[in-house]
Amino acid sequence: MTLNESPVTTTAAEVRRLAVEGALELTPRVFPDDRGLFVATYQSSIFTAATGRPLPLVQASHSVSRRGVVRGIHFTTTPPGTAKYVYCTSGRALDLVVDLRVGSPTFGRWDSVLLDQTHFRSTYLPVGVGHAFVALEDRTVMSYLMTNGYVPEHEQAVSPLDPALGLPIDLEVEPILSERDTAAPTLTEALELGLLPDYLASVAVEETW
Repeated sequence: MTLNESPVTTTAAEVRRLAVEGALELTPRVFPDDRGLFVATYQSSIFTAATGRPLPLVQASHSVSRRGVVRGIHFTTTPPGTAKYVYCTSGRALDLVVDLRVGSPTFGRWDSVLLDQTHFRSTYLPVGVGHAFVALEDRTVMSYLMTNGYVPEHEQAVSPLDPALGLPIDLEVEPILSERDTAAPTLTEALELGLLPDYLASVAVEETW
């Protein structure tokens, strides 16, 4: 499937290709009743049908953020590389997917997905793709399914406020960033420092799954 093709719809979910090569938006079917609702936020069969390979999950994590918090742009040194499957279990967030893979046909491009408690969308970020989000409500809880465990020395960041990227971080309140994210280099600086993942090396990691 190319980036311009229509979404793939099944009885359980709709899968849409994002502007970053290999990244996905997944919208599951929601089953409401008089008790509330039920939704499957991740289904291996749907993911495998969309990508042609399974997702080897190693770690599940979540973060809690107040309104105005911006986390990212985070990525993992490749190799080993880490792919992420992200959804919002409470609150509302603007999820941002940024292609940091040197040599990628969509290098430097980004896309955004609104994650909320109405559509229960998820995003899939391939190995080497950067992730960020903006918490739009207090107590926004983001959950992450990851293909590798967290190793501090492998974790890298690019500034989410890099004007050259122009991410849609437009809040009525001042963005709240960690010291790490505030000090993170721009995309150009990270490229010059040799910090960014290579596209072919990132693809090669996924081909081992």
